Formats: sequence, C-alpha cells, structure tokens
Amino acid sequence: MKIEKRTFIVSGGSSGLGLATVRSLLVGGAYVSVLDLSAPPEDARVSPRVRFFSTDITDADAIEAAVEGSAAWTQESGAPLAGVINCAGVGIAAKLISVDKTGARPPEPHSLDVWKFALNVNLTGTFNLTRLALKHLVRVAPEEGEDGERGVIVMVASAAAFEGQPGQTAYSATKGALAAMTLPMARDLSRYGVRVATIAPGVFASSMTDAMNAKTQRSLRTEGIVYPQRFGKPDEFAQTVRWILECPYVNGETIRLSGAGRLPARL
Repeated sequence: MKIEKRTFIVSGGSSGLGLATVRSLLVGGAYVSVLDLSAPPEDARVSPRVRFFSTDITDADAIEAAVEGSAAWTQESGAPLAGVINCAGVGIAAKLISVDKTGARPPEPHSLDVWKFALNVNLTGTFNLTRLALKHLVRVAPEEGEDGERGVIVMVASAAAFEGQPGQTAYSATKGALAAMTLPMARDLSRYGVRVATIAPGVFASSMTDAMNAKTQRSLRTEGIVYPQRFGKPDEFAQTVRWILECPYVNGETIRLSGAGRLPARL
C-alpha cells in the first residue's frame, strides 16, 4: 500500500503510540485524520495534511460523524482513504475479587462498570471505527498492480493478550479479542483487497511507565525483556505500522513487538 497522498484514519492519534504513528505517516507524505478526545500537539495539528475530529471512541454516533467527515475530506484533498490505525485504548487494572484482610468489609467483586468501560473503548471502539470506515474503504479504486489493494486495517492488542498479569482480566480480554478477530477479518475482507494486521506491543515508554516507581520499572526491564533490555520507543511502534502498510504480504497476523519479552506472572 502506498502511503504518499493517501488518507489514514488514526484513533488515539493525539498522544503516545498514536501520535508517533501520525508523525511517521506525515513524513511519508500521507494525509491523516486524527480521532481523539483532545487535539494533537501543534506540530502535528498545523499541518495542512492533518484533520482533527474530536471523538469519544465509545460513542458510535461520534465515530460515524468523524468517519463521514474524513471521507468528505478525502474528496476535497484528492487523497483517497487507504486505511485505519486503531490506537485508541485504555489500560485497566482491577482484581476479580478484593478481600479486606481485616474482615471489616465483605469481599468486593470486580466492578462491572470497569469491565464494560474496557470493552467499550478497547474492543467495541475498534470494531465500530473499522466497520464504519469500511463503508468507504471498499469503494476506493484499487491500486494498480497484480494485488489490486484497497487498504489496510491495523489494530493494537498487547502482550497482555497472551500473558496477562493479576488485575488484567478485563484488559487482557479486550486485547485477546482483537488478536482473535484478526484472521477472520482478513479472510472476510480479502474479497475487497483490504488487509488486516494487529500489533501486540510489550512494555513501551509512556506516561504510564513514567509514573511507575523505580523498582517496578527495573523489574519489567530485567525480568520481562530479553534484548534490547529497555522499554519500547513510540517511534519503533510507528515503524512497525509503516512496515505493515507498505508490505503487501503482511495479512491476518498478530505481530508481537516486545524485544523478545514476556510479561512476568507478577511484578
């Protein structure tokens, strides 16, 4: 898939891995529609090849409005829609049952609201954005060449999809579901020349890891990551997105991006 003069929708594109992806796509000459609650930083926002849509990823109507706005923008710019990169997501931590050791309070089950929130953002949000964007993507003229490719869907899972830690039941459920969806989606969309791939990052440098104490950071680096023994960099995630977009034979796969790391059973 060519990147230059093509439009990509990036959810969660105002910060973290999503923002790194937006910047990488812009360097490649792409047009980027950013869907997020807050606007991206000025260096990305002021580009004439960026359009921002304030979007709550749990609101199906808001997603549809942003997709329709993005599609209209492609008509103005002449840069056809070429894919969706689903970076919007939340990290959730909650134990299945919390027990007061003093016995003063009864055991408290996992919050159903927390469970629903994780699913609504990480799983249903990704599904809704993808299905609504496909209305337009399957109508795009295919690229010239033997493959006749129309576009690419990229989803973001996590190492927790495979080895979730205590307190990650809801989070792991959402990320595991995205990994499980990848192959059937690729098979479903093959008739339209649309590829699907999922990235499963390990531990990446972020505001969340910055907030961890030194002991926790050291444990994650030394016990969970093989080489290079450090947290992943957002630019390395963006590099992987670019590779997926540009390599036509990447399809139906969940790609681990982890420095050969595996999350330990507990920190």
